[in-house]
Amino acid sequence: MPATFIVFLVSCQALGATIGVVTVVWSELAYVKAMRDGKIDTAERKHLIIIGHGLRYGLSLMLLASFGLVVVAYIERAQSQPALSASYWIFMMLALIVIVVASALARRCVSFGVASASLFSAWWFLAYLAFGWLPLTFGATVMAFVVATVIFYAVLHYARMLALP
Repeated sequence: MPATFIVFLVSCQALGATIGVVTVVWSELAYVKAMRDGKIDTAERKHLIIIGHGLRYGLSLMLLASFGLVVVAYIERAQSQPALSASYWIFMMLALIVIVVASALARRCVSFGVASASLFSAWWFLAYLAFGWLPLTFGATVMAFVVATVIFYAVLHYARMLALP
Protein backbone atom coordinates (compact mmCIF):
# COMPACT_ATOMS: atom_id res chain seq x y z
CA MET A 1 0.00 0.00 0.00
CA PRO A 2 2.65 2.64 0.87
CA ALA A 3 4.61 1.93 -2.33
CA THR A 4 1.50 2.51 -4.44
CA PHE A 5 0.71 5.67 -2.49
CA ILE A 6 4.28 6.94 -2.94
CA VAL A 7 4.06 6.34 -6.69
CA PHE A 8 0.76 8.22 -6.69
CA LEU A 9 2.28 11.17 -4.79
CA VAL A 10 5.32 11.30 -7.07
CA SER A 11 3.00 11.21 -10.08
CA CYS A 12 0.95 14.05 -8.60
CA GLN A 13 4.12 16.05 -8.05
CA ALA A 14 5.20 15.48 -11.66
CA LEU A 15 1.70 16.31 -12.91
CA GLY A 16 1.68 19.57 -10.93
CA ALA A 17 5.06 20.52 -12.39
CA THR A 18 3.89 19.66 -15.89
CA ILE A 19 0.73 21.74 -15.43
CA GLY A 20 2.89 24.63 -14.24
CA VAL A 21 5.30 24.44 -17.17
CA VAL A 22 2.52 24.15 -19.75
CA THR A 23 0.57 27.06 -18.28
CA VAL A 24 3.63 29.30 -17.89
CA VAL A 25 4.48 28.77 -21.59
CA TRP A 26 0.81 29.27 -22.47
CA SER A 27 0.69 32.48 -20.43
CA GLU A 28 3.70 33.93 -22.27
CA LEU A 29 2.08 33.20 -25.61
CA ALA A 30 -1.27 34.57 -24.44
CA TYR A 31 0.37 37.73 -23.08
CA VAL A 32 2.15 38.45 -26.36
CA LYS A 33 -1.08 37.82 -28.28
CA ALA A 34 -3.05 40.06 -25.89
CA MET A 35 -0.54 42.90 -26.11
CA ARG A 36 -0.38 43.05 -29.90
CA ASP A 37 -2.98 45.82 -29.94
CA GLY A 38 -1.37 47.59 -26.98
CA LYS A 39 -4.01 46.83 -24.34
CA ILE A 40 -5.65 43.86 -22.67
CA ASP A 41 -9.42 43.71 -23.20
CA THR A 42 -11.96 41.90 -21.02
CA ALA A 43 -11.86 38.56 -22.86
CA GLU A 44 -8.06 38.53 -22.82
CA ARG A 45 -8.03 39.37 -19.10
CA LYS A 46 -10.41 36.46 -18.38
CA HIS A 47 -8.16 34.19 -20.43
CA LEU A 48 -5.10 35.27 -18.41
CA ILE A 49 -7.03 34.73 -15.15
CA ILE A 50 -7.83 31.15 -16.22
CA ILE A 51 -4.14 30.60 -16.92
CA GLY A 52 -3.36 32.00 -13.45
CA HIS A 53 -5.71 29.43 -11.93
CA GLY A 54 -3.85 26.68 -13.78
CA LEU A 55 -0.58 27.90 -12.31
CA ARG A 56 -2.08 28.01 -8.82
CA TYR A 57 -3.51 24.49 -9.11
CA GLY A 58 -0.23 23.12 -10.47
CA LEU A 59 1.71 24.64 -7.57
CA SER A 60 -0.84 23.46 -5.01
CA LEU A 61 -0.74 19.92 -6.38
CA MET A 62 3.07 19.89 -6.27
CA LEU A 63 3.28 21.22 -2.72
CA LEU A 64 0.58 18.89 -1.37
CA ALA A 65 2.23 15.87 -3.00
CA SER A 66 5.60 16.93 -1.61
CA PHE A 67 4.12 17.29 1.86
CA GLY A 68 2.50 13.88 1.47
CA LEU A 69 5.84 12.31 0.57
CA VAL A 70 7.44 13.79 3.69
CA VAL A 71 4.59 12.51 5.89
CA VAL A 72 4.68 9.02 4.37
CA ALA A 73 8.47 8.83 4.80
CA TYR A 74 8.11 9.89 8.43
CA ILE A 75 5.29 7.45 9.18
CA GLU A 76 7.11 4.58 7.47
CA ARG A 77 10.35 5.57 9.25
CA ALA A 78 12.23 5.57 5.98
CA GLN A 79 16.00 5.52 6.13
CA SER A 80 16.33 8.71 4.07
CA GLN A 81 13.90 11.45 4.97
CA PRO A 82 12.97 13.75 2.03
CA ALA A 83 12.90 16.82 4.27
CA LEU A 84 16.60 16.34 5.01
CA SER A 85 17.69 16.30 1.36
CA ALA A 86 19.01 19.21 -0.66
CA SER A 87 16.60 18.50 -3.52
CA TYR A 88 13.62 18.93 -1.17
CA TRP A 89 14.84 22.34 -0.01
CA ILE A 90 15.63 23.39 -3.57
CA PHE A 91 12.08 22.39 -4.46
CA MET A 92 10.68 24.43 -1.56
CA MET A 93 12.87 27.43 -2.40
CA LEU A 94 11.67 27.44 -6.00
CA ALA A 95 8.03 27.07 -4.92
CA LEU A 96 8.53 30.01 -2.55
CA ILE A 97 10.09 32.04 -5.38
CA VAL A 98 7.03 31.33 -7.54
CA ILE A 99 4.70 32.45 -4.75
CA VAL A 100 6.65 35.60 -3.79
CA VAL A 101 7.37 36.75 -7.35
CA ALA A 102 3.77 36.15 -8.47
CA SER A 103 2.54 38.11 -5.46
CA ALA A 104 5.00 40.95 -6.14
CA LEU A 105 3.94 41.00 -9.78
CA ALA A 106 0.27 41.17 -8.81
CA ARG A 107 1.04 44.14 -6.56
CA ARG A 108 3.21 45.73 -9.29
CA CYS A 109 6.28 45.75 -7.01
CA VAL A 110 8.53 44.15 -9.65
CA SER A 111 8.84 44.69 -13.38
CA PHE A 112 6.93 42.33 -15.63
CA GLY A 113 10.03 41.26 -17.55
CA VAL A 114 12.01 40.24 -14.46
CA ALA A 115 9.02 38.52 -12.85
CA SER A 116 8.12 36.70 -16.03
CA ALA A 117 11.67 35.44 -16.55
CA SER A 118 12.07 34.30 -12.95
CA LEU A 119 8.68 32.54 -12.95
CA PHE A 120 9.49 30.89 -16.26
CA SER A 121 12.85 29.69 -14.91
CA ALA A 122 11.39 28.56 -11.58
CA TRP A 123 8.68 26.46 -13.22
CA TRP A 124 11.16 24.76 -15.53
CA PHE A 125 13.48 24.06 -12.61
CA LEU A 126 10.55 22.66 -10.62
CA ALA A 127 9.66 20.36 -13.51
CA TYR A 128 13.24 19.13 -13.79
CA LEU A 129 13.31 18.50 -10.03
CA ALA A 130 9.96 16.70 -10.05
CA PHE A 131 11.19 14.34 -12.76
CA GLY A 132 14.56 13.91 -11.03
CA TRP A 133 16.58 15.48 -13.84
CA LEU A 134 18.38 18.14 -11.78
CA PRO A 135 21.00 16.50 -9.55
CA LEU A 136 22.69 19.71 -8.35
CA THR A 137 23.67 20.99 -4.93
CA PHE A 138 21.72 23.82 -3.37
CA GLY A 139 24.33 26.47 -4.23
CA ALA A 140 24.76 25.22 -7.79
CA THR A 141 21.01 25.28 -8.29
CA VAL A 142 20.76 28.86 -7.01
CA MET A 143 23.50 29.99 -9.40
CA ALA A 144 21.98 28.03 -12.31
CA PHE A 145 18.60 29.58 -11.50
CA VAL A 146 20.06 33.11 -11.57
CA VAL A 147 21.82 32.43 -14.88
CA ALA A 148 18.69 30.83 -16.38
CA THR A 149 16.59 33.80 -15.26
CA VAL A 150 18.97 36.23 -16.97
CA ILE A 151 18.94 34.14 -20.14
CA PHE A 152 15.14 33.80 -20.12
CA TYR A 153 14.83 37.55 -19.50
CA ALA A 154 16.87 38.26 -22.61
CA VAL A 155 15.13 35.64 -24.74
CA LEU A 156 11.60 36.62 -23.65
CA HIS A 157 12.37 40.33 -24.03
CA TYR A 158 13.70 39.76 -27.54
CA ALA A 159 10.72 37.53 -28.45
CA ARG A 160 8.28 40.19 -27.21
CA MET A 161 10.12 42.87 -29.20
CA LEU A 162 9.76 40.79 -32.37
CA ALA A 163 6.11 39.90 -31.72
CA LEU A 164 4.83 43.30 -30.65
CA PRO A 165 4.47 46.21 -33.09
